[in-house]
Amino acid sequence: MPIQRLNHAVLYVRDVDRAVEFYSAALGFRTVAGMPGRAAFLQAEGSSNDHDLGLFAMGPDAAPSGAGRTTVGLYHLAWEVDTLSELQRIRDVLTARGALVGASDHGSTKALYAKDPDGIEFEVSWLVPAALLTPDITMQTAPLDIDATIARYGAQTRGGVGVSVPVG
Repeated sequence: MPIQRLNHAVLYVRDVDRAVEFYSAALGFRTVAGMPGRAAFLQAEGSSNDHDLGLFAMGPDAAPSGAGRTTVGLYHLAWEVDTLSELQRIRDVLTARGALVGASDHGSTKALYAKDPDGIEFEVSWLVPAALLTPDITMQTAPLDIDATIARYGAQTRGGVGVSVPVG
């Protein structure tokens, strides 16, 4: 049986409470279990998984991750949203929090890039449904124009259908 999907991610952070507040307010995660000040287990709003994100405290003196600069390591995690209106809403929240660091049109994927309070980068993306993939959609990295993307696909079109979400 091949791997099907990522079940959860675990991050080391300086301050668990600060990280919980960020992921809850910015992305809608909710706490499902934890040990105050030491660890928290969060579930994404649309998930039935027991947890999607684990957070473990390292303390305020923890050095920033050197991944991609001085060490090997994970570059980012990517969370998928169902609609472009949700991607637009999250863009506005991340911008207001000073967390948004980029927005890219990758052809079949429309992506926001942001950093949490510890500088850990993550992506929030919407995937063009398989039925709407056309020959002009090629792999690229271009600036994301969410308004133009909504005009093309619709604000409420369910993303990822036939790609990461089963048809039907």
